[in-house]
Amino acid sequence: MASSSGSQCEACRGGIGLWQAAFTSECAHTFHLRCVSGSAACPVCAARWSDAPATGPAPAPAPAPATPFSFASIPPPSTGLFGQLPSSTPNPFSSSSTPDPFSSSSTPNPAPANAFSFATPPPSSAGLFGQTAAAAANSSSQTGLFGQTSPSTTQNPISFSFSGPQPASPPSPLFTGRSLFGQQTPSTPNPFWLDSAPPATQTPSCAVCHGAMGRGQATVTSECDHTFHLRCFSGSVCPVCGARWRYEVTVAQSPPLNPTSSPPRPPLFQPPANTSTPFRFDPVSWPSASGISFGPQPPSSDTARPVPVFNDDEPVERPLDGRDTAQETASNRVLVLKTHCEHPAVARDSAVDNFTVLVHAKGPAAAAEASERAPLDLVTVLDVSGSMSGPKLELLKKSMGFVIDHLGPSDRLSIVIFSSNARRIIRLTRMSDGGKVSAKRAVESLAATSTTNIGDGLRVAAEVLDGCRHRNPIASVILLSDGEDNHTLGGFFSAAGCSKSYNDLVPLSLRRSNDHRCPPVHTFGFGMDHDAAAMHAIAEATGGTFSFIQNQAVLQDSFAQCIGGLLSIAVQEARVAVECLHPGVRVRTVKSGRYESHVVADGRAASVDVGELYADEERRFLLFLDVPGDGAAGDGAAEDGGVTPLIKVSSTYKDAATGRSVDVACEDASVRRPVVAADMEPCVEVARELFRVEAAEDIAAARAAAERGEHAKAARILDRRQEALAAAGLASDERCAELVAELRELSARVADRREYEQTGRACLLAGMSSHAQQRASTVQLFASAAPSASPFGATTGCSPGASMGSPFGGFGQLQGSPFGFGASTGASAARAPTPRFGFSFATPAMQSMVESSRKAREQQQSEPGGSLFGPK
Repeated sequence: MASSSGSQCEACRGGIGLWQAAFTSECAHTFHLRCVSGSAACPVCAARWSDAPATGPAPAPAPAPATPFSFASIPPPSTGLFGQLPSSTPNPFSSSSTPDPFSSSSTPNPAPANAFSFATPPPSSAGLFGQTAAAAANSSSQTGLFGQTSPSTTQNPISFSFSGPQPASPPSPLFTGRSLFGQQTPSTPNPFWLDSAPPATQTPSCAVCHGAMGRGQATVTSECDHTFHLRCFSGSVCPVCGARWRYEVTVAQSPPLNPTSSPPRPPLFQPPANTSTPFRFDPVSWPSASGISFGPQPPSSDTARPVPVFNDDEPVERPLDGRDTAQETASNRVLVLKTHCEHPAVARDSAVDNFTVLVHAKGPAAAAEASERAPLDLVTVLDVSGSMSGPKLELLKKSMGFVIDHLGPSDRLSIVIFSSNARRIIRLTRMSDGGKVSAKRAVESLAATSTTNIGDGLRVAAEVLDGCRHRNPIASVILLSDGEDNHTLGGFFSAAGCSKSYNDLVPLSLRRSNDHRCPPVHTFGFGMDHDAAAMHAIAEATGGTFSFIQNQAVLQDSFAQCIGGLLSIAVQEARVAVECLHPGVRVRTVKSGRYESHVVADGRAASVDVGELYADEERRFLLFLDVPGDGAAGDGAAEDGGVTPLIKVSSTYKDAATGRSVDVACEDASVRRPVVAADMEPCVEVARELFRVEAAEDIAAARAAAERGEHAKAARILDRRQEALAAAGLASDERCAELVAELRELSARVADRREYEQTGRACLLAGMSSHAQQRASTVQLFASAAPSASPFGATTGCSPGASMGSPFGGFGQLQGSPFGFGASTGASAARAPTPRFGFSFATPAMQSMVESSRKAREQQQSEPGGSLFGPK
């Protein structure tokens, strides 16, 4: 915050010198204080300020009465500090017979009467800048350090004058006529200032309230190089060193806004009033009783919603109103529900516990035209720390260009970048032709530098979304980082005593809970040095997915898969309700992954909170029922060959494009009740989903074992699940074969500690994320780590279509990458193809977008002078 000779005023483009007052606005722009005096809006970005700085000539100070501790005037020569006479008590720090080692004179030093007098330099000694002290003493008015005029009674604005006479004395080391470094002293000497400003602290804080000064707070750096919040002071005298300034600084409230203007952005915090002790900012243990809020918080009955920081988002193209839709929702544009029972029949006299019923939900078909889908608000949070320099940053720019090109004019994009700090480089802007040009220009200006502060990046993203004046029906965040947070999680640059919980990276307004739906944060771990556990935790806390990109060359494909899903969201706030029909049927448990489920106390009903669905996206939930025998059925008993109704399944959701509430139901689930039920084939749909759910549980168990250092045990857990495929009778099932190939890959990467640290942890976490949400995430690898032979003697565990260059999100990735890895020769030829992790979850819209990305990359590389980063 302190001014320096290297700073530049963003209004006049002139340099900000060492002794010039500087103003840093709430929008983080820096100016000469004189250049923005009285301004109510930023000259650079036009953001309105909550407080406007105002300056004027400093008034002449009134003479202050002399006191034993006066800081303004020299006391009359009466007695010493402790009451002694001048001649009776010598100065214990000087000798009349010993010459001053810092003095050019050889005359012995007479003892001064007051050892603590700093008010007046010795007669005829040269000042700090060359003038003599005698001239200064004989002058009726003096010019201060910063050009102010003051009477002779206030010679030193920060002099420490104590009662006692001021006899003539030879110069001390601080008053030799020249400083310790040879320069002359001014007429109003300051013994504590030499020739440079004090060093700036690493964590700037207000010199008045001692609170932290961060982005979004208006600050002023005075002529004497002290920095304050604009609200914390007014006047023309420095509250720290007592220096008198040439200008008087006051706070002028900004004029009222006109009806079409954006409301002002207030400071992030204000010190509590009526306190006798200095206010100190502590974001770790924030006092709840003070009424001060820090960061975005979800609305609640006892917590007021925070005032938005960013409220300059561009208006949406049109308001969402289902009544404006010209035609009714087509029959193929509704959510489809189905049920599948574990067995088609149960013996009449048999009571079955944990009878499995699969509830299958599939999202509506994709909109035929882009104008028929729900528009998106997207905030990308991009790591531009020093480790992103070079090819990584160029790949990120190309990938962001692809994203920008595929957003529609109704979609809005905001870009937040972070290194040691975070800042928004483009407001939430509609992706019209002009908006795309602005967004691409902002992306091309990115430069990599400094450290990694993921927490600050997410905080700014939350502020962007929380402050919106207008909202599209869909909102989401994409976070990419290639490193570990070293500011929020107790790293070298973090504050002392900070927590190491990954949840601390996520602002409150982005944390999902049962009563608070927030935009999901889809995280991308870039390279092998990122913090996979942190990125997975962020995705888990917000309802997003975690993807791992080892092969950096195809970052664009990973972004494409995510964007393909976000641009096809068709269902919001979906909830599946289950009601038992037969009086003896009870719901015991529900397997729903990450989705919140609830079973009523008597087991007669259950529900699953599904949330959003992409177009054609599927969800499968397993219900375990208690089915009574004929004797327990009473009047509801079925005749021989009859049917016992089990459950009724329905769903209520909001159509994302129209905003209308839609209710759907499906045919009731029931089973036949013959006298004898034998030789019945199990339902493949149910068996496949049971195998997938158990495999997902094994992946989580293997990760826990690997974190404990039990890598061999982790590999055995995954191997046993592969062997269970044949026992389940699913060896010929294509989807299960793909899942086995995935488990084999994970087993190879978890068995070795070094491989686990480099790629195994990220692969496991990406698998857990994908299976918990039944949504495609991405794992882009250079090559497979698993051997080609499977436990069943096959040369590969993948389906015939699972090639090395799979365009779908998952483990599939191109061989022979531009970085020289993964060539299908030598050792890699003996390896299995990299499996397509989560391929069954990829929707047609996601697959289509990835295919577009692949073609765009190939076209860029095939053009004359083209390369991985596009035409040169």
